[in-house]
Amino acid sequence: MRCALFCVLCSISATSIGESHPRIRRALQFHVSFDKTADADTAGGDKRAYTAQTLQREKVRPGLGRAALRLDPQGGRYGGGLDFTGKTTELLFYRGAGNLPQREGGFSGTFCLWLRVAPNTQLPDGFVDPLQITDKKWNSSSFFVDFTKEKPRQFRLGVFSDYPFWNPQDRKWEQIPKTERPLIGVPNPPFRQDTWTHVAVTFADFNKQGKTGVATLFLNGITVGTLRRPQQFTWGTERLAIMLGINYVGHLDDLAIFDRNLTPGEIDTIVKLPQGIRSLGP
Repeated sequence: MRCALFCVLCSISATSIGESHPRIRRALQFHVSFDKTADADTAGGDKRAYTAQTLQREKVRPGLGRAALRLDPQGGRYGGGLDFTGKTTELLFYRGAGNLPQREGGFSGTFCLWLRVAPNTQLPDGFVDPLQITDKKWNSSSFFVDFTKEKPRQFRLGVFSDYPFWNPQDRKWEQIPKTERPLIGVPNPPFRQDTWTHVAVTFADFNKQGKTGVATLFLNGITVGTLRRPQQFTWGTERLAIMLGINYVGHLDDLAIFDRNLTPGEIDTIVKLPQGIRSLGP
C-alpha cells in the first residue's frame, strides 16, 4: 500500500513539474536516462545505443557492448547510470540523424549531462572526451567537452565549425594563438569523485549568414564561458554521431539534447529537477 501510494505521488509530482515547464519539455529532442537500458527514452531519430570497435566506426553493432563499461542500476545521478571503468579503443555512440537540432537557415540547441569523476587522479593519460558530436573528426563540424592531458586538468568546450571555415589557411594547431582557438577552458573545474557535476552547453545562431554564433558553457547551472564567432556546421546524416566516454573513466548520467538554446534560468531549472529530465514527464 505504501509503495503504491509512493509511486502515485511520484507520478503526480513528475506530471506537475512537466506541466510547470512545458516549453522545456517541448524542446526535448533526445534523452537517455540510463535507468534500465542504454537506449534513449526520448528520440527524434534512432533511439538505440551502438558499440563500435574504434572511433572510425567502421564496424558497428547495436547495444551496449563496449569493454570496460557497465550500466549500473543504482550508480547514476538519478537511478541508473553509466560506469566507465577503463580506457578502451571501443566506442559507445548514438546516431545523430533526427536526434540533433539541424535546420536549414540556422539552428540552435542545448546539450547537457551529469559527470562524476576526479580528473587529476582518475582519468588516464591523454585527452578525455566525455561527449563528442560530429560526423567528421574533433576539429571539424564538432562539439566536444573534454579534459586536457596536462595536469592540473582543465575542462573545455570545443566548438569547431567546418575545418575550412574556421581555419581557411590550414595553419598547424601550434601556430594558432590560443585566443583564436574555438575553445572555452575552465581551470580548476568543480569535478569530484564523490560529487556529481552538471555540464550544459547552449548554442544559438549557427549557420546564419551575417550572424555571430554564440556558445555558452555552464557548470552546475553557472555560466563559466562564452564563445562568440560566426559558425558554419555542415553535417551529413549518415556519419553524424553522439559519442560518449572517449578515453573516459568515471560515471555519466542523464544525457539530454534540446532543439533550442535554453535560457540560463531554464538550465538552472534542469539542474534542480528532483529526478532529472524524466521529471519533465513523458
